[in-house]
Amino acid sequence: MNSTQLGLLTGLALGLAAAFGGFSAFIIVLVLGALGLLAGRVLDGKLDLSQLTGRDRG
Repeated sequence: MNSTQLGLLTGLALGLAAAFGGFSAFIIVLVLGALGLLAGRVLDGKLDLSQLTGRDRG
Protein backbone atom coordinates (compact mmCIF):
# COMPACT_ATOMS: atom_id res chain seq x y z
CA MET A 1 0.00 0.00 0.00
CA ASN A 2 1.47 3.33 -1.00
CA SER A 3 1.05 6.70 0.71
CA THR A 4 -1.78 7.74 -1.61
CA GLN A 5 -3.91 4.78 -0.64
CA LEU A 6 -3.01 5.11 3.02
CA GLY A 7 -3.87 8.81 3.01
CA LEU A 8 -7.22 8.17 1.35
CA LEU A 9 -8.14 5.40 3.78
CA THR A 10 -7.04 7.47 6.77
CA GLY A 11 -9.10 10.46 5.63
CA LEU A 12 -12.15 8.28 5.08
CA ALA A 13 -11.78 6.56 8.44
CA LEU A 14 -11.43 9.89 10.26
CA GLY A 15 -14.44 11.22 8.43
CA LEU A 16 -16.55 8.24 9.39
CA ALA A 17 -15.41 8.45 12.99
CA ALA A 18 -16.06 12.20 13.19
CA ALA A 19 -19.55 12.20 11.71
CA PHE A 20 -21.64 9.08 11.26
CA GLY A 21 -24.96 9.40 9.45
CA GLY A 22 -26.86 11.87 7.32
CA PHE A 23 -26.01 14.02 4.32
CA SER A 24 -23.71 16.34 6.27
CA ALA A 25 -21.66 13.31 7.34
CA PHE A 26 -21.35 12.31 3.68
CA ILE A 27 -19.96 15.74 2.82
CA ILE A 28 -17.52 15.65 5.74
CA VAL A 29 -16.28 12.18 4.74
CA LEU A 30 -15.93 13.31 1.12
CA VAL A 31 -13.87 16.36 2.08
CA LEU A 32 -11.64 14.49 4.53
CA GLY A 33 -11.14 11.69 2.02
CA ALA A 34 -10.08 14.18 -0.64
CA LEU A 35 -7.65 15.85 1.78
CA GLY A 36 -6.20 12.47 2.69
CA LEU A 37 -5.82 11.61 -0.99
CA LEU A 38 -4.03 14.89 -1.70
CA ALA A 39 -1.70 14.43 1.26
CA GLY A 40 -0.85 10.92 0.09
CA ARG A 41 -0.16 12.09 -3.45
CA VAL A 42 2.20 14.77 -2.13
CA LEU A 43 4.03 12.23 0.03
CA ASP A 44 4.35 9.87 -2.96
CA GLY A 45 5.81 12.70 -5.03
CA LYS A 46 3.02 12.42 -7.61
CA LEU A 47 1.66 15.88 -6.88
CA ASP A 48 3.98 18.89 -6.94
CA LEU A 49 2.69 21.91 -5.05
CA SER A 50 5.74 24.09 -5.69
CA GLN A 51 3.91 26.01 -8.41
CA LEU A 52 1.19 26.97 -5.94
CA THR A 53 3.64 28.05 -3.25
CA GLY A 54 6.01 29.82 -5.62
CA ARG A 55 8.99 27.72 -4.60
CA ASP A 56 11.06 25.32 -6.69
CA ARG A 57 12.76 22.23 -5.33
CA GLY A 58 16.13 23.13 -6.71
